Amino acid sequence: MFAKAIVIPPGKNFSNGISTSGLGIPDYTESLVQHASYCEALGRCGLEIIILKADLAFPDSTFVEDTAIVTDSMAIITRPGDQRRRGEEKQIEPVLSAWRKIERIAAPGCVDGGDILQAGSHFFIGQSGRTNREGADQTRSILSSYGFTSTIVPVTHILHLKSGVNYIGDETLILTEELAERKEFHSFRKIPVPSQERYAANCILVNGHLLLPSGFPETREKLLENGYNILEIDVSEFRKMDGGLSCLSLRF
Repeated sequence: MFAKAIVIPPGKNFSNGISTSGLGIPDYTESLVQHASYCEALGRCGLEIIILKADLAFPDSTFVEDTAIVTDSMAIITRPGDQRRRGEEKQIEPVLSAWRKIERIAAPGCVDGGDILQAGSHFFIGQSGRTNREGADQTRSILSSYGFTSTIVPVTHILHLKSGVNYIGDETLILTEELAERKEFHSFRKIPVPSQERYAANCILVNGHLLLPSGFPETREKLLENGYNILEIDVSEFRKMDGGLSCLSLRF
């Protein structure tokens, strides 16, 4: 169960962030509306929302998930893989240190939190364009020292591991068709999303509620058939900047 969530609203220069989506320029006013709805949904799930100030030095800082990996016993402060984002983590560390012991990724390691998927006591670590092998190995070592197991998963066709696969409880993964056959996930029950709805794989389970991006009816129906309590949230402006539901908060 989660008790808190750290969020950062998008700043006025949000559209200056890093994007490869090709979906156009986000509307700042609408992004604020969508972010507020996202926070409201987390509140409906019983979380206390800790809202930090937008950092105009880092247009991508609303994607707060990439700055840390939070477990019940500690938090790992990451070292973002894109140099333009290094420094975002400095705002997060003092906040998390009030509740968790702090560990850190050191150079030359690079890790984005979007590449770290927790499934119970096991972690999948995506080795991607944002998380290098040194960062993955450091993460594995830290997690092991706290009793967690982990597996490194090569990520080639998507930005982050959690862009394509997420754990939704009960030994179940929701994932894209490309990842459904990966040997690393063979022991889990799988709910593949249709190829045309691949963005819907980035959803998050929060205290019995499954937060799902709106606009993906086939995935929604499949999840309802599997008994999930769904809260749909419009995050279309964040999708334009390569972000999704999991990126927008640190939940612990």
